[in-house]
Amino acid sequence: MDYAAALDHLDSLINHEARPRAGRIAGLNLETMSSIMSALGDPHTAYPAVHVTGTNGKGSVVRLTARLLTAMGLRVGAYTSPHLGEPTERIEVNQTPVPPDIFAALIGEISTVAQFLEQKLTWFETVTAAAFMHFADVGVDAAVIEVGMLGRYDATNLINASVATITNVGFDHTDGEGDWRAAIAQEKAGIIKPDSVVVCGEIASDLVEIFAAEPCEQFFSRSESGGDFGTRSDQLAVGGRHLELFTPNASYDDLLLSLHGKHQGDNAAVALTSAEAFFAKALPPDVVAEAMADVTVPGRFEIISRNPLLILDGAHNPDGACAAHETLRSDFNPSGGLILVIGLQSGRDATGILDALEVADAKTVIACTAPTARGIPAIEITQAAKELGATTEAIDDPMAALQRGFELANTDDAILVVGSFTVVGAIRTAVNDDPTVLSAQPLDG
Repeated sequence: MDYAAALDHLDSLINHEARPRAGRIAGLNLETMSSIMSALGDPHTAYPAVHVTGTNGKGSVVRLTARLLTAMGLRVGAYTSPHLGEPTERIEVNQTPVPPDIFAALIGEISTVAQFLEQKLTWFETVTAAAFMHFADVGVDAAVIEVGMLGRYDATNLINASVATITNVGFDHTDGEGDWRAAIAQEKAGIIKPDSVVVCGEIASDLVEIFAAEPCEQFFSRSESGGDFGTRSDQLAVGGRHLELFTPNASYDDLLLSLHGKHQGDNAAVALTSAEAFFAKALPPDVVAEAMADVTVPGRFEIISRNPLLILDGAHNPDGACAAHETLRSDFNPSGGLILVIGLQSGRDATGILDALEVADAKTVIACTAPTARGIPAIEITQAAKELGATTEAIDDPMAALQRGFELANTDDAILVVGSFTVVGAIRTAVNDDPTVLSAQPLDG
């Protein structure tokens, strides 16, 4: 199977990944995944793992944790979702994506085994199996695995992780019915195993109790008043944030984090505590400083160009949108206006996201249609924006919407692309393929 055939095969599979529900999705279980992995020799048992779930910040925590483990000299696999351009981006070893030919061979082998066993895998199960196999094939010392959705019945939950990490609980993958926060927490708590060390970044006491109720080896929590780990200082710095962090084992001062946004300080504390939990000891301060200073998280408040400032951020729920807006104001505070380019998938709280972005104060909101079968029509997003008092227009194609933003922008304006990762990914890929598509000054380096 070549790469094109592998993509065709994946496209033929059921994809539950983005369906919004609170609690278990009907029909999901780990039985099929378990049988396939067993037939493949249970590759997911070949290495220790850190398993990361949460509503926001998972991708950042996975990349930060993986970078810390790599800086400690380990060969580290990282599995993240979604991807921005190619599905190979989801599977990395020491920050290098799996080569397309190897990815294709893995998908082909998994497909053959599934057919022989008369089992039907979903898109996410298939790619997760490929990640498990690749990490075993190349002999990683550790893997940092991001949950696709919720946790308990997620395909990644076949692993028995030595560290179970929870970033937070927010409004995403939920219908909002009943006590949805508790329902989400209960499903995310499913990644905790009896021999796991738990790193809990959620601070709401009623939700922390849900996670703490799961049998585990050790439980570390963060709180506004202190807790086992957290952020003592988080200040704006050139190129990111200046942090002072504390963990159950040590304090780390004078850290430069190469990510934007005050929320990334909390993510850094969660990741550092997870790395410490993996080694069961404090990490050398110089190693921590090295890892924090050069970590990257594509598509998460990623600066693409200046004059005007162009930023891509996959904020697709109200909490993420609030963080993106606050980061823009606190870390950059552009002297001009704000132009928003936004596209969303069905099941997302469009009004809540737009409200969190304070669209009434924006120069204009340009809605596009996310390039997926679940994309909300651009015109529907503009209607929601108008109800919030925004100046808005609809342009279905994401790149055309961005180019319209450049037509309207002055050099001191900021253009913020937010929403579905399919929108962020389409624009990012187009810009990487041909930087001249933007009438903007590229960043140096």
